Amino acid sequence: MSVSQPKQPQSSQKARFFIALLPPPDVQTYATELKAYFRDRYDSKAALRSPPHITLQAPFEWLNADYGRLQSALANFTPKYASVPIHLSGFGAFPPRVIYLAVESTPELMALQLDLSHYLAETLEIVDPRSRNRSFRPHLTIAFRDLKATAFRQAWPEFESREVQFTFSVQNLTLLMHTGQCWEVNMQFPMT
Repeated sequence: MSVSQPKQPQSSQKARFFIALLPPPDVQTYATELKAYFRDRYDSKAALRSPPHITLQAPFEWLNADYGRLQSALANFTPKYASVPIHLSGFGAFPPRVIYLAVESTPELMALQLDLSHYLAETLEIVDPRSRNRSFRPHLTIAFRDLKATAFRQAWPEFESREVQFTFSVQNLTLLMHTGQCWEVNMQFPMT
């Protein structure tokens, strides 16, 4: 069922999770180096609190007592899907605070995210209220939240025309859990 051993939520009644696609190690390394560059040059370190990822389901709270239900639902969802081709091409931004590696909106990726969103809403009543007001725009964040607007204006000209290309396939849907300090991989669910 899983590639990794799940970490059971601890102590409090609820834990925070999100669902994402993780790139392969070479892309993880490249993205983490960019995050470290933003930390060192622009004092923006929030992106380092999670592994590089493409978010499919925004963070949500889940009862620890119901963890098995969440795990089971995701295990039932993923076998219906083949690995997802991903193409990263250049950089993008959500001014004035977010800079990211741009992810091509392939039909496979868009369908997976939409299907997952509907499945989570119907099966587990997990709904991101913000998703009603904005469409899914796949991206891999390298700087956000704590990137000051002035730092964004300095950094964006350096990245807006920078060329970078990565193509890979993702074979797992990943559940990440917040530890109180950072986000860690909780469990991976293989696709066929």
